[in-house]
Amino acid sequence: MAGGDAEVEAVRRFRARVGLPGLVDVHTHFMPERVLKKVWEYFESAGPLVGMEWPITYRHEENERVALLRAFGVRAYTSLLYPHKPGMADWLNGWAAGFAARTPDCLQTATLFPEDGVETYVREAVEGGARIFKSHVQVGAYDPNDERLDGVWGLLSDAAVPVVMHCGSGPVAGQYTGPEPVARLLARHPRLPLVIAHLGMPEYTGFLKLAALYEEVRLDTTIAFTDFGEGFAPFPKEARGRLADLGDRILLGSDFPNIPYPYVHQLEALEALGLGDPWLRAVCYENGARLFGLADAVTAPVAAPVTDPAMDPVTDPAGPQAG
Repeated sequence: MAGGDAEVEAVRRFRARVGLPGLVDVHTHFMPERVLKKVWEYFESAGPLVGMEWPITYRHEENERVALLRAFGVRAYTSLLYPHKPGMADWLNGWAAGFAARTPDCLQTATLFPEDGVETYVREAVEGGARIFKSHVQVGAYDPNDERLDGVWGLLSDAAVPVVMHCGSGPVAGQYTGPEPVARLLARHPRLPLVIAHLGMPEYTGFLKLAALYEEVRLDTTIAFTDFGEGFAPFPKEARGRLADLGDRILLGSDFPNIPYPYVHQLEALEALGLGDPWLRAVCYENGARLFGLADAVTAPVAAPVTDPAMDPVTDPAGPQAG
């Protein structure tokens, strides 16, 4: 089974080589079980928005996935979830708040969709403790400049709550993907703390340029530089210098559990870039710790991994399903 002792030890060796007290992973997925299983089925069937064979490595029960991240030394992670149609986001936010309440190492996550009432439930989520949002422009098939979201972006800017946005055109382009819609959004909301998912693949250079222009723009590493990612969206070698220049705004992301390779491969792919241990420490831990106010954890001792977490199995609440 993926995530066994050998992989846990491989992650520990990586952390020891680099000098990491832990990891902060801003791009992990936890969802209501019925929704997540539909997502897995979509990926494994190479649905239109995936466009390729994409087996799920960590098709484990929720408590096993939580225990595995802890064994890897992930100190903080997200439950990125997203609607593909109106009427889902508020319900998903309720589930995510409950998950974070029973899983203290998970940063409380919320999501949104351009629909009537979006500003109300986003405000409620922020007031209820949401620390990060997910916006999936590709799956939701919406323009981030939709006027119904304008107040939301202002609200999140004022609250300094980051938004992980899948806005690159990988693995399959959408009507509103690419740097141009995001450039128009940032021109109106320059303080929006945006985290560009997947380093904006395959439009890496365009999104790196936006990060150079706007100091609140960050990028996560999800799938980038892995053998899998390089197979369909290779990162341009001439742009590696930009990664070094923006080293304080690159964040570790993995897409766990929805990846077709072991978790450690993402870490080793970053190491193979040859940008040095200080860069790796910033990307894999320090930048995320700073963004989420976890600075006290930087010098904290590494907690022993939890292999048998005391938690009840998740009961999926009644609500809309993905599909």
